[in-house]
Amino acid sequence: MRASHPRANRTFYLFLLPTLVLFTLCITLPAIMGITLSFTNSVGFGEWQFTGLTNYLALFSDPAIRASYAFTIGFALVTVVLVNIVALLLAVGLTAKIRAKVALRAVFVLPMVISGIVIAYVFNFLFSNSLPQVGQTLGISSLETSLLANPNLAWVTIVIVTAWQAIPSALLIYIAGILSIPGEVYEAASMDGASSLRRLSSITLPLLAGYVVINMVIGFKNFLNAYDIIVGLTNGGPGTSTRSVAMTIFTGFTGGDYAYQMANATIFFLIALVLAVIQLRLNRGRSAF
Repeated sequence: MRASHPRANRTFYLFLLPTLVLFTLCITLPAIMGITLSFTNSVGFGEWQFTGLTNYLALFSDPAIRASYAFTIGFALVTVVLVNIVALLLAVGLTAKIRAKVALRAVFVLPMVISGIVIAYVFNFLFSNSLPQVGQTLGISSLETSLLANPNLAWVTIVIVTAWQAIPSALLIYIAGILSIPGEVYEAASMDGASSLRRLSSITLPLLAGYVVINMVIGFKNFLNAYDIIVGLTNGGPGTSTRSVAMTIFTGFTGGDYAYQMANATIFFLIALVLAVIQLRLNRGRSAF
């Protein structure tokens, strides 16, 4: 006999309907229209004609597009590694037997609640004014000029500021992971004479492997969308050395390359979709770690 499943109350669907309508009008339909226009020569208004895969073929031969993807992927890889190393070390320290650890956790989480553009403008002032003054005072020639104006080092400032804002969210996940490890495991290891470093390498890190993977995937996906901090720090400069994919797309929308950048946005969307699927699979299998 087939098991009966309780039918959902129709009231639930009524509450869902406004959200579904808004999502369709504000997200789904614009996305479909954008993907359609990526196969045209549209400039965002007026008449247009279908051009097939012309825009997509041009993307792969455009050095500016390749440079933006190279910068974005390289920046995301460096930042996600830095964020997870620092966050993991802080999580280990903030879950140890130290005084005022609850207050310290609150302090380290503060950057997460501040707007990215505000953080960028504050650090812009520091890198452009305060740090050069310190470099002149100490006689450090490499710091006497703004790092933001150096095409070889400007990306470093973006990594530092982005990591400063992103570390708290990764930190919270690692703290939750460490607190979920049974205390009896550490007590047994201590009775066997294991040192703190040995407990960290043999117990904490292996049991946090799932959290590390999830943090890496989430962080990498988020850093690919870098925009506000880059705008506030370098605005894509010097030249176009720190222009991300998101900046390239938005700049093209207002520069007459609407359909071309729509094709770029479609490719970028597919990359983000793949990462989202990976993240979903990892979240479903989280208990298996």
